[in-house]
Amino acid sequence: MSLSLSTPETFPAFPYAPPYQIQTDLMKHLYAAIEGRKVAIVESPTGTGKTLSLLCSALTWLSDEKHRARRGKLDVVGSAATPDWVVEQSRQRIMRELDDETQEMENRLANARKKEALRKHMARAKVTKRSKPAPAPPGPVPPLDNDLEYLPDEDTETDSNLSSAVRALMNSFGKPDPTGGHSASGHVTAEPTCTKIFYASRTHSQLTQVIPELKKLKLRVLDPKPPTAKSEQPFSLPLKRPVEDDCDPEAVSYTRTVSLGSRKQLCINDDLRKKRKDLDEGCRELLDAKGDKRCPFLPLPKEASELNDLRDEILASPKDIEDLANAGRTANICPYFGSRRAIPQAELVTLPYNLLLSQAAREALGIDLTDQVVIIDEAHNLIPTLLSLSTVHLTLGTLSTALHQVCHYVARFRTRLSAFHLLHLKRLVTLLDAFKKFLVNWKSKTSGNPKPESLTTVELLQRASARVIGMNLLEVQGYLQQSKIARKISKYAEDADHEKTEVTSMPPLLYVEAFMQAISNSSEDGRVIIEALSDVELRYQQLNPEPPFADIIKQSRAVIIAGGTMSPMSDFVNQLCPNISSEHITMFSCGHIVASSHLQTMLVDKGPSGQILNFKSGNQSDLQLISELGKIIISLACITPAGMVVFFPSYKFLYACGDYWQKEDFFVKISSHKNTFFEPQATQDVEAILQEYSVSVRSDNGAILFAVIGAKLSEGLNFSDDLARSVILVGLPFPNLGSADLQARLKYVKSQAKQQNQLKDAGAELYENMCMNSVNQSIGRAIRHQNDWASLVLIDQRYQSQAIQKKLPKWIGGSCVVPETFSSLLDRLQKFYDQR
Repeated sequence: MSLSLSTPETFPAFPYAPPYQIQTDLMKHLYAAIEGRKVAIVESPTGTGKTLSLLCSALTWLSDEKHRARRGKLDVVGSAATPDWVVEQSRQRIMRELDDETQEMENRLANARKKEALRKHMARAKVTKRSKPAPAPPGPVPPLDNDLEYLPDEDTETDSNLSSAVRALMNSFGKPDPTGGHSASGHVTAEPTCTKIFYASRTHSQLTQVIPELKKLKLRVLDPKPPTAKSEQPFSLPLKRPVEDDCDPEAVSYTRTVSLGSRKQLCINDDLRKKRKDLDEGCRELLDAKGDKRCPFLPLPKEASELNDLRDEILASPKDIEDLANAGRTANICPYFGSRRAIPQAELVTLPYNLLLSQAAREALGIDLTDQVVIIDEAHNLIPTLLSLSTVHLTLGTLSTALHQVCHYVARFRTRLSAFHLLHLKRLVTLLDAFKKFLVNWKSKTSGNPKPESLTTVELLQRASARVIGMNLLEVQGYLQQSKIARKISKYAEDADHEKTEVTSMPPLLYVEAFMQAISNSSEDGRVIIEALSDVELRYQQLNPEPPFADIIKQSRAVIIAGGTMSPMSDFVNQLCPNISSEHITMFSCGHIVASSHLQTMLVDKGPSGQILNFKSGNQSDLQLISELGKIIISLACITPAGMVVFFPSYKFLYACGDYWQKEDFFVKISSHKNTFFEPQATQDVEAILQEYSVSVRSDNGAILFAVIGAKLSEGLNFSDDLARSVILVGLPFPNLGSADLQARLKYVKSQAKQQNQLKDAGAELYENMCMNSVNQSIGRAIRHQNDWASLVLIDQRYQSQAIQKKLPKWIGGSCVVPETFSSLLDRLQKFYDQR
């Protein structure tokens, strides 16, 4: 008997009735994709309620899935030969167990909500919050003859990468120890879990928008009242959504939600945060410390019930990262570990990209994606993020420091180290010395203007030294990981003052360990780049984003890849799903909720003087072309109301134009129509510039903001209404072909296409797609809600190419106008603004 779910025609949980048709279409598409176990690539422009639609469709499916699971458990009772009265009793027993389980969870969370409310009331009643007793001040540095502090553990050969403190904590939770241990009671007990939605976005600031949208949904407890034998009907197909009449009208509940973040966002140990030290490393040291030196905000294993209380408080009502940190401070319990404790019983887990996409991070958190739903929002950056997560840097300076520290360590403890440790440390010294000499020689041979090189791992080892070619890198890396010797050596070096390293950096050997792990597990998809930047460095770069993402697709029930601007969507299919059959991939592109009359898109190929406009890299120093662009900007500033945002392909070209316009008094003419602002290069200055621009937009003249495609102002910011009545793009931001990483990737893509006998130039296609992805993000600044309106002016002859236009967002691709003359451009825009 099939238990398939039919796609609903309506979504009662959606907070605004009725939803726009494009919202309903999107939710139906997503629901069907989840039920059909597919990979869905979705484009939903800003202002169309993308986040609400994603949450509503996914959580509607999750609610229906709960009913399917319940009915499925009841329908498997008995067999044809089983007497009816036995079947009925078994069904009633199972229903009671399910109801008791649900009620126990609801009671627990209701009590947690009461405790949370009481705690907040008490905190408000006091002038200061109750805080944990401050830990005892650290004692003097132990004498260096206390060898045990620096010696590696003797059980290294069977040790895992978990600290003993974390392992004990896991045991107290009843979770199986990955090394084979058991719970404190001696029994391996499984943590209760449930089907869940993993909702990932690129940054914490983007994720903070999810919880408010979640709270808008009209979600109810749709579990029906306990059915009687008389009322319970056999399961019929297809399974329909439960109707609200079948629900207890008083049964209203929150979706059990947990927000995952890093220690940077969640650590509440202010003493640790004040130290100029890596938070992750400092936290690990406090976990392994004894007595008063242990972190005071993490309960001892025997006090794990305190962490369970925080877990229930987290699940009792949706909390974003800031709420979670505040809950931890109020409870005096670490929210970083409390949030991880809540994962198994959560129905919705929000987390940044890096925690979802990295297999190591998922394993560390205990995240199991098997048969779960994964939603990746703001996915336009997904491919670069996947590639960056695999990138590992190792500089000559770090190598030299690591080698120096290891040599001093071995000299000091040679007589105390076992033959096993001495053997591995000797291999490590050989490896570090070989890489150091290789980089020194490379730098000396390429002095002046060294050209980057791209090597395979085998080529790197061959070039480094004959001594390391036959060395088993997996053993070296495994020893570093399991023995945790990097931290022992770093601590010894710091205490003995052998090295004056930056206290904000990780132990140098951890960088070595990461690099060893990268090249040990490398495949034909990886390359090692040698480049002279501020220091000579080895940089491992993964060239193919598909392998790490394939693991997510393979494990998950369904994967939703969503964004406001996803064009060209074929790029995601080609790079992330090359081995997925077409019937398991579905694509959906929303139209915009704004009327077509609210957007005017112009493709400009000639300036006021009739000069052809082509801003390719070789033309960006042409002063006549820069002068022509200045005349265009002045003309557009004359007729555009309120705010204009002008995007350039690079900072270099923006400043070249700015310098010339300043000398030739173009800015005097522009300023007579608009107050001018430039995107700052320093991130900390962005907010101030935006505030000044926002105020100036409302003045009589309005304002113009010069920015850079792909930089700080081209994505994630809201230029709604008067902040951007015109968005202008100058040129096409093709990536720098001189980049060693890009050259290696293009060469790899071409070689792969050649092996597959593809006729199309895969390298050129990728290069063009990278450019258009950045263009489309800047275009997305134009229209931000249903009643918004703006003009979109794309200035470059190359925008008239059909290949380029096909890769523009679908909601503007069909409405592009190419004016015959520059004066006709101004006439059209003036008429558009007058109609508004």
